[in-house]
Amino acid sequence: MSLETKYVELCKGINGLDKIILREVRGCSAEVYLYGGHVTSWKNEHGEELLFVSSKAIFKPPKTIRGGIPICFPQFSNLGSLEPHGFARTRFWTIDNDPPPFPINSSNKAFIDLILKYSEEDVKIWPHRYEFRLRITLGPGGDLMLTSRIRNTNTDGKSFTFTFAYHTYFHVTDISEVRVEGLETLDYLDNLKNRERFTEQGDAIVFESEVDKVYLSTPTKIAILDHERKRTFELRKDGLPDAVVWNPWDKKAKTIPDLGDDDYKHMLCVEAACVEKPITLKPGEEWRGRQELSAVPSSYCSGQLDPQRAFLSDKFGFA
Repeated sequence: MSLETKYVELCKGINGLDKIILREVRGCSAEVYLYGGHVTSWKNEHGEELLFVSSKAIFKPPKTIRGGIPICFPQFSNLGSLEPHGFARTRFWTIDNDPPPFPINSSNKAFIDLILKYSEEDVKIWPHRYEFRLRITLGPGGDLMLTSRIRNTNTDGKSFTFTFAYHTYFHVTDISEVRVEGLETLDYLDNLKNRERFTEQGDAIVFESEVDKVYLSTPTKIAILDHERKRTFELRKDGLPDAVVWNPWDKKAKTIPDLGDDDYKHMLCVEAACVEKPITLKPGEEWRGRQELSAVPSSYCSGQLDPQRAFLSDKFGFA
C-alpha cells in the first residue's frame, strides 16, 4: 500500500448502510457498520477473512446482522426481560468526534470511536440513561481491539445492572478440526441443560455436536486452533471474566432463518463476556471491557501457551 494509506474511511455498505473501513499499511483491514456498532469484517494482510458472516445475513434494520462481532448489551441472551442479547446491536451508533481521554498507543492510526446514548424509545423498555463508548482499533500488525466504556448517566440517583458480551464469530475452515485451549478444567454453565453447572475435563475443547456453554472465571487469554488452515486465533480480554462457546451444529442451524444449513461448519463463537455476575454501576460510574484478537501461525501460538506441545507439534508434525 502506498504512503497515502487511508487509515479510516467512511462509506456506504450493504443496502446503503453507513460503514467505516479501517486499513493498515501492510494491507490488513476491518469493517464496522454504524448499525449495531457492528464489526463485520477483519482481514489479514493476505486479504483472508478472519470473521464469519452468515451466507444469509440480513443487513436490514431492525434485523440483527448474523456474524462478525455483535455487541450484547444491556442483556446477554435471554437473561432478562429485553430482546435476546439486548438492543445495542440493533441501534444506530454515531461517530464520537470528541471522545474523552484514552490511554492511546500512538502507533495505532486505524481506529474509530463510536457512541451510543439512551433514547426515549429505549427508556420505555430499559428505564436508564447511559453512554456507551466503543473504540475499534486495527493495530499495525493486524490485531483487532475493541474497548467498551459504559457509563451510568442517570439523573435520578438510580444504579443499573447489565450483562455483556462481544459475540465474536470466528471463521474456521472445518469446525470438526478446531480446538480451543485455555478453558480446560474450568466450571461452565451448559445452556443446553438449563444452565446447569459442570466442570470441563482436562483436554482441549473439540467439536462434534451442538455446544452452548458459559465458562466461568476464565483466563485473560484463550486460543482457537484451526488445524486445517494451520492458524491460531488468540483472544485476549480484560474486565470480562466469562467466555461463551457456541456452535449450533446441523439440526439447530437449519432452524435459524439467517444461517445457511452448512454455515455451522465454518464458524465458531468464542465470546468474551460478563454473564454470571452482572455489572452494577452507580450514577457517574464507568465500566470498561476490552478484547483483542490476533491471528498467528499455529505452532507459534501453541508454543506460547504450552512449550512442550509446540515442541511436539514442530518435531512430529502434530500442529
